[in-house]
Amino acid sequence: MARTKKPIAHILIVDDERSIRNTLRDILEYENYEVSDAPDGATALEKASQTAFDVILCDIKMPEMDGIEVLERLQEIGDVPVVMISGHGTIDTAVEAIKKGAYDYIAKPLDLNRLLVTVRNAMDRSSLVQETRRLKRQVSRTYEMIGESGPMREIRTMIDRVAPTDARVLITGSNGTGKELVARWLHEKSQRASGPFIEVNCAAIPSELIESQLFGHEKGSFTSAERQRKGDFEVANGGTLFLDEIGDMSLSAQAKVLRALQENKITRVGGEKAIPVDVRILAATNKNLREEIRRNTFREDLYHRLSVILIHVPSLNERIEDIPLLANHFLDQILEEQGRAGMEFLSEALEALQRITWTGNVRELRNVVERLAILCDREISAADVERYAMPIGGLSDI
Repeated sequence: MARTKKPIAHILIVDDERSIRNTLRDILEYENYEVSDAPDGATALEKASQTAFDVILCDIKMPEMDGIEVLERLQEIGDVPVVMISGHGTIDTAVEAIKKGAYDYIAKPLDLNRLLVTVRNAMDRSSLVQETRRLKRQVSRTYEMIGESGPMREIRTMIDRVAPTDARVLITGSNGTGKELVARWLHEKSQRASGPFIEVNCAAIPSELIESQLFGHEKGSFTSAERQRKGDFEVANGGTLFLDEIGDMSLSAQAKVLRALQENKITRVGGEKAIPVDVRILAATNKNLREEIRRNTFREDLYHRLSVILIHVPSLNERIEDIPLLANHFLDQILEEQGRAGMEFLSEALEALQRITWTGNVRELRNVVERLAILCDREISAADVERYAMPIGGLSDI
């Protein structure tokens, strides 16, 4: 017996004429689509609430509930592409359907090739929407703020209060504590969330290149400048620019950043034209900037420009009550990435993790959890923690 091919997608046909439903069913099933149908809007809404369809074909002229109303109700259920079809179509009808959220509009009598192309394009759009949602969920999990300790509750409260404003924020804390995470949440909860979030690691860029990175350059402005380049201030326009490890920025670059903050304009390296920019600045550092000011390695006027709001991210050892939550979160995340399941920490293991001196903070904890996930069996014990965590942080009294 020949094996039946798996259907490409599941399509719902909504039309009060049985002959139209049967014709569309025959066409689509021949193209290897799974097909369901509904003779009226109420039945369509009931089916759509119970089944995740990939595309819906909906007639406009139907008794009791017309297609436009069905379209509006379908959008309350989900984000499935809806293609409207009608034998009484006009340009105005098509425009109204598209404005109401329809993916496309096809007039009767239906052109077979156009119908199939529209269905395929609607499926591509549906797949893109689903993939975008998946990636957003993945990004959300990656940058999720885990912890119920007092310091973490205070940080979340501060983010909620400060994020909707355009106030500049200086985030301080040791390496690995999660300063970038705070910056990302300030952006995500701001009015600029739909704009870009551009991160610049000031410590990783050579001092002679940092100005070009931030402000861009004109062609020929220096030896390797073979073409014009926009800087991060321009790229971040309308969004947020995160200056990580700003304490490592050169004094000359600091002067240009200060000027950009004062004037909301930048000038490319080798250029003369002032370019207006609309950027919110967030900065972070693991250094004591007041000490750097005393040493004349950081500008005091820039410090005051950046530190309208100060948020300090505590070390992991200052919030050990969050360690079990973090460890379980990282374990679930790592197992999902590796396509595995059925692994857990014993309570004794979580207590052992709380007794470690975490010099690398949350970043180090995640690395240790990943090592334990790889090297241990289904249950992670205190002995496993002692065996595999020792080379990283050392146990204080285990």
